[in-house]
Amino acid sequence: MRSSSSVMRFFVNALDWCAFVGAGFWAFVWRFGALPQPFPQLYALLMLLAATVMMIVSSAIYRSWRGGHLRAMLGRNVMGWLITWGVLMTWLVLTQSGNEFSRIWLVSWAGLSLLLLCTFRVVVFWLMRWMRVQGVYQMRVLLVGGGGSASAIKRRVQGATWTGYELVGTVGANDTDAIQEALKQFQPDEIWICPTVNDMRAIYPLLSTLRQTTANIRLVPDMGLFNLMNNGLTVVLGMPMLDVSSTPMSGFNVALKWLEDKVLGLLILLLISPVMLMIALAVKLSSRGPVIFRQKRHGWNGETIEVYKFRSMYTHQEVQGQVTQARKSDPRVTPIGRFLRSSSLDELPQFLNVMQGRMSIVGPRPHAVEHNLYYRDLIPQYALRHKVKPGITGWAQVNGLRGETDTVNKMVSRVQADLFYIENWSLWLDIKIIALTILRGFFGKTAY
Repeated sequence: MRSSSSVMRFFVNALDWCAFVGAGFWAFVWRFGALPQPFPQLYALLMLLAATVMMIVSSAIYRSWRGGHLRAMLGRNVMGWLITWGVLMTWLVLTQSGNEFSRIWLVSWAGLSLLLLCTFRVVVFWLMRWMRVQGVYQMRVLLVGGGGSASAIKRRVQGATWTGYELVGTVGANDTDAIQEALKQFQPDEIWICPTVNDMRAIYPLLSTLRQTTANIRLVPDMGLFNLMNNGLTVVLGMPMLDVSSTPMSGFNVALKWLEDKVLGLLILLLISPVMLMIALAVKLSSRGPVIFRQKRHGWNGETIEVYKFRSMYTHQEVQGQVTQARKSDPRVTPIGRFLRSSSLDELPQFLNVMQGRMSIVGPRPHAVEHNLYYRDLIPQYALRHKVKPGITGWAQVNGLRGETDTVNKMVSRVQADLFYIENWSLWLDIKIIALTILRGFFGKTAY
C-alpha cells in the first residue's frame, strides 16, 4: 500500500510537471506560430521554474486517490495552480522581468496549464475507477468489532464503491471462532478493527487470534468518544501518540500559510489602498480622534498582539479592564463608523497586520483580551482557537456567526466554527472561505 501510494504520488506530480511545461510550449506555438530553434532560454527557464513549483506544491497537498472524491481532488488541483501562479507573478514583479515575456503568452499559458492539470486528474481518476470496477487492485476488508466507526465505514464504502474497498463481512471482536471462520472464508486483504469502549481490553487477545494472517491490520478507534482538536497520529521519540490538541501549523504547512498570506495580502493591499485612503479621510473629517484604532488582542499561542482598525466610535474612556461590545443604535458609534462596522470596512487595516505576520487573512477572529479572559472560563475549549493565527475572515464569519455575542450560546457557536476550521484546515478551505466572503458580501445584520 505504501509503495503503491508513493508510485501514484510520483506519477501525479510528474503529470503536473508535464502539464505546465506542455502548456507553455502549446501557448508559445499558439502565440508565435512555431517553436524556434533553439527555444528562448528565458521562456524555458520560466516554464521549468513554474513546473517545479507546481510539483512541489502538488506534493505538499497530495491526498491518496483511494477513498477520495473527484471534486475534492480538482479543488486541490486548482489550489496548487493558484499558489504556483501567485509565486510566479510575485517573482516577475520583484525581479521586474515581466516585460521580457509576452503577456498574451502568459495568459494563454495560465489557462492551458489549468485545463491540462484538471484534464490529467480526471483521466487518472476515471482510469483508477475503471481498474477497480474490473477488479484490479481490489481490496477485501473484514470489519472486526461494532464500535461507532464501523457504521461510518460502511456508509462511506457504500457511497464510494469505485475506491476498490469491498466489505466482505463483519464479526464481533470477542468471537474468536467467527473470526477464524471469516479469515478462511473471505481471505481478506485488510482487517479493520473497530472496538467499542468495552472491547478495548480485548485488543491484545484479538491480535493474538490474528497473528497468522498476512492481511494488513488497522485499528480504527471510535473518535466520537473523544472531543479532539486536529486529531491525528504523531511519532515522537519513535513512539506513536494520538493528538488530542495540536496545531495544524507545523512543518510545511507554516510555509504554505505564510506564502498565502504574503502573496494574497500584498495583492489585496494594492487593490484596496485607494479605498483605504478615502475611508481614512472620511474618518478624519467626520469626528475628532485618530484614524486608526489600536487594540490589544490575543494572537497565535495566546500571545498579545496589537490589531488595527479604522476608528468607528467617538473617542471615549472605557472602564479599566472592561471592553463593552457595540450594540444596535450604540451612541458611541459615529455615522461613518456605523457604515464601516456593518460592512466590515473598518477591518481593512488588518491587512497591515497580515503583512507584519501578526494575523492571517483567514483564521478565527481575534477578540479583545478582556473578552478572552471572560469566555475562557465559561467555554471549555475556548483557548484552542489560538492554535493558529487570528484572521480577518473565517469559517464563523462566512456562516453568519459575526457581530455582537450578547449570549454565551452565540460565542459557543462561534468557537465551534473556529475549531472546525482549525481541525479541517487546508489551503483549499482558506480559498473557499475567501471566495464565500466575497460572494456573500461583507455586510452583516448583527454587526453594529
